[in-house]
Amino acid sequence: MNILVTGGAGFIGSHVADSMIEAGHQVSIVDNLWEHGGGQIKNINPRAEFYEIDICSPALATVFEKEQPEVICHHAAQHSVRVSIDDPGYDAQVNILGLLNLLQCATRFKSRKIIFASSGATYGTVTTVPINEHTIQNPISPYGITKTASEHYLRFWQKVYGLSFTSLRYGNVYGPRQNPTGEAGVVAIFIRAMLKGEKVYIDWDGEQERDYVYVQDVARANVLAMLKGDGETYCIATSQSTSVNTLYHKLVKTVGHEVEVVRSPKRPGDIRMSYFDCRKAKESLGWTAETDLDEGLYRTVDYFSSAAKSKIFSD
Repeated sequence: MNILVTGGAGFIGSHVADSMIEAGHQVSIVDNLWEHGGGQIKNINPRAEFYEIDICSPALATVFEKEQPEVICHHAAQHSVRVSIDDPGYDAQVNILGLLNLLQCATRFKSRKIIFASSGATYGTVTTVPINEHTIQNPISPYGITKTASEHYLRFWQKVYGLSFTSLRYGNVYGPRQNPTGEAGVVAIFIRAMLKGEKVYIDWDGEQERDYVYVQDVARANVLAMLKGDGETYCIATSQSTSVNTLYHKLVKTVGHEVEVVRSPKRPGDIRMSYFDCRKAKESLGWTAETDLDEGLYRTVDYFSSAAKSKIFSD
């Protein structure tokens, strides 16, 4: 099957591309290698066809014309909450207009389905946990708003144009290749600091809990969604919560030493606990997270240790 992975040079997208190739599919990748987005040439699977193109560009149609993708895994995005707040116009340009360009190409060249990387950010501040697919979406950032709006566009496109979709709302994804600088996942940020012997900053009291899901489990959900879950949305996480303090101590054990911890103020909008009920994904997709946190952290630390002298650790 011909698969197009947008954002396939980035953290999650590159793992998705790898998993598709390992499953025997022909993969093409579109990524603009935006310096703030995490896309890097070294992440691109050599067995994939790579196009350095922005998803907002009219040139995207040339990729569709040549590759004729049956399924699109859409991971290209402006993913930073901070950037979305500082420049909501740019956030909407990439996440909304880029999606519309992609959908128009998919319709024009008769793609069958799009698998959409959505986010737990679409829920905003929740009052009850665990979060599931029926929890009310109340995004509190432009990024979360664009992801929510994108889901509505997908439903519209299916109804009007017949393009099937599956939306995957990810928890806190972590693992190898995540950019540890700027606004990144706390796992990558902590590992970078600890390997460099620098301070770790923990907001609030550190007892806030999140659902950390390993990136290769997320990639496997994309593979399963190619033939299942049409017209549906799924929470993709572990159904378990871990506090930031516990996460730090697990990393101390894995890395082998402590660093100074600096307590920072509670961030506006931060919530005490967030984790997901993933039973729907298990029942419909046959998917559950297989990598426990200890094993996932070990693999991630091992990756960053090997890359400690590369530019991702430079200041």
